[in-house]
Amino acid sequence: MVGYWVILDSPVSTERLARVGYDYLCIDQQHGLTGYEGLRNGLLAVDAGARLGAVDTVGLVRAAANDLTWIGHALDAGASGVIVPLIDTPEDAAHAVACVKYPPVGRRSYGPMRSQLRIGPAPAEVNAETLVIAMIETPEGLANVEAIAATPGLDSLYVGPSDLALAVGGARPDDPAVADAFEAALVRVREAAEAAGISVGIHAQHGEEAASRIAEGFRFVSVSCDLVHLEKAAAHHLATARG
Repeated sequence: MVGYWVILDSPVSTERLARVGYDYLCIDQQHGLTGYEGLRNGLLAVDAGARLGAVDTVGLVRAAANDLTWIGHALDAGASGVIVPLIDTPEDAAHAVACVKYPPVGRRSYGPMRSQLRIGPAPAEVNAETLVIAMIETPEGLANVEAIAATPGLDSLYVGPSDLALAVGGARPDDPAVADAFEAALVRVREAAEAAGISVGIHAQHGEEAASRIAEGFRFVSVSCDLVHLEKAAAHHLATARG
């Protein structure tokens, strides 16, 4: 699957993006520029745009933290799943699963609000269909990735490439000095997911990189983000206009 990353609190642009044909749009609650109202409106926009688009685009949320309240907010607002940042240990992963799943599997509080419009009100059905995805992006997370991947109830691993590059010793996310170590880390994450029978995803800077990662074995890739593309498109047209 190929998805897209949403940083801006702009439901109108999110609605337009949902018409393009991406399999999912992920609204970033961790580093994005939106609060709860913007998150809810963004997920409303995903559903509205998807009805007019080529595929049934779904809304995911990168949660602000591995926290019962933050994850509950994202799911109750209508997310089909959450990407949970900074997973260091299998215990962290188990906590994320518990935050996503209703009892007796987990600890999510029942108050589905918008979410039941997409998945339904039955807790067992929601538990089966709501995705929980663990980010691997820290030295500890990489060291424990095999145990994390084996966590019961976890659906997927997701690489945060910028932080992972720093985790393997990079001075900055695109540091060429750690390119080999970074690629080796990606192989380890992919192999851990494959061994556990779960999927693995990653963020990509552009479509060409996304295609390359899919060819390597990543099952889903998120392409860049709205704010970056807005600036790049504006800069390109300005340069063209000025000759």
